[in-house]
Amino acid sequence: MLTTVLQGVPTSPGEFTSEYGDLIVSSVITLLLFVVTFLVLYLVGKPLVVRLTRRALNEREFSPSIVSLGSSIAGTIAVFGAVAVASVVAGFPVILSAFATIFAALALGFAFAASDIVQNFIAGIFIIKDEPFDVGDYIEWNGNSGIVREINLRVSKLETFDNARVTVPNSDLANGTVTNPVANDTRRVTFDFGIEYDASIKEARSIILEEAAKIDGVLEEPAPSAPVTGLADSAVVLNGRVWINPKETGAGGVKHQLVENVKRRFDAEGIGMPYPYTELTGSIDVNQLESAVADD
Repeated sequence: MLTTVLQGVPTSPGEFTSEYGDLIVSSVITLLLFVVTFLVLYLVGKPLVVRLTRRALNEREFSPSIVSLGSSIAGTIAVFGAVAVASVVAGFPVILSAFATIFAALALGFAFAASDIVQNFIAGIFIIKDEPFDVGDYIEWNGNSGIVREINLRVSKLETFDNARVTVPNSDLANGTVTNPVANDTRRVTFDFGIEYDASIKEARSIILEEAAKIDGVLEEPAPSAPVTGLADSAVVLNGRVWINPKETGAGGVKHQLVENVKRRFDAEGIGMPYPYTELTGSIDVNQLESAVADD
């Protein structure tokens, strides 16, 4: 029986080459044709499709977020298109038809594995539709913050003020609470200044308003203000308030400059800025303490 089985198997390199050589050569050529076609289409076609998509969206004055997402979708379509065209050119459809069952099972498994990807993709669509933020906006979410740089198919990319790159799934931004301080044309910047109880509120307020008006980017309307907002244990609290255009002026820089300038003026004008302290009152009879120690 063993002899019968081995009769169909090549027993020498020459016989193997004679029987399977054409098949091997054909398979190698098909594979090389697929790889070469795919690389040419991918390396040339993807940048071209992305560039044309970006240009078309920019010419129609779409928002930067739509341009970013559209370019990402165009790049993905270009990859799938390159695979499809390369498969047709190489004759893969005939080969792949023999593995239809395997591919169907893989597709099913991929669908389960890609559920998060699909969820984030849909979330990205809702972000574009609802416009809670745009590319270039500073946003805050779940205790984090950053400037939006890209909105892609699955994730959005942001940069922190420490110049760190943060990659956030779109579903986190679409389903969570997102604060966009730069969404409107004006934004209020505030800081509490505490002055001594015997200091002049009128003089302190005048200094705050004068220093606020000197800062570049502070708007004249709404005008700066400094109402008394609290009476603390050791200070009268004035809340310095200024308004800026967040698309042109950074809130952090304005606040830092306001605090420094007001502190310098308060020092020059002799207006104290007290800090919390505790005062203990009463008396201790040292003789009684010494008597108690002696009795022990």
